[in-house]
Amino acid sequence: PRIIITMLAGIGLGISGAILQGLSRNALADPGILGLHSGASFGLIIFVTFFHSINENASILIPLFTFGGGVLAAFLIIILASDRSKGLLPIRLILVGIAVSAGFSAISLFFSLKLNDETYTFASRWLVGSVWGRDWIHVLALLPWICILTPYAWLKSKTLNALSLGDSVAAGLGVSVQKERLLLLATAVGLSCASVSMAGGIGFIGLVAPHIARKLVGTTYQHFLPLAGIIGMIILVLADTI
Repeated sequence: PRIIITMLAGIGLGISGAILQGLSRNALADPGILGLHSGASFGLIIFVTFFHSINENASILIPLFTFGGGVLAAFLIIILASDRSKGLLPIRLILVGIAVSAGFSAISLFFSLKLNDETYTFASRWLVGSVWGRDWIHVLALLPWICILTPYAWLKSKTLNALSLGDSVAAGLGVSVQKERLLLLATAVGLSCASVSMAGGIGFIGLVAPHIARKLVGTTYQHFLPLAGIIGMIILVLADTI
């Protein structure tokens, strides 16, 4: 189960990073920089602060809390990065993501200072990224997200190609820019939050994997997107093995 979780999380983070880089038209975009990891970490800290001491078996709820934290961060980013007349603005996406990330990190730090040593150690193990103790129930929880959203992202490859050229060009090619951008952002959020909820706050996979894939096959998303997922999987499996 541990290896399968690692493989699925690597695929999810790699593809999520590739989508976010295309949507924001920024090569430095990744789920961590956009605040999704900080949101997930906030969900974990809330769990260990208020619920972990109630019942040790409640740990199975950690993925639910971390996923909820990531979705909350994404919701805030979408609201703050949107303009009433122009919709979601790529140039705001990164800046708002960094601000949201800093905000959630500060709140998480505040609560973590109130934890006892044992609980803080438990939380820290997840925050740095860990697949220790994962079981088949975690595999079954993550598998549908990857199996549904990965093919959907690939089917949207042509849309991503158009959006990466700019809003005006994409609109000229018949793309409904705001609708497609929100759908693709939701896809990236789903992949990232599901992966982080199971594997912990693993950073930079979503940043590095798309860059390596782009160097190997170019910037056409039909070829580049699946390879980003494969490279993310390889990096994460190797990191866990070593």
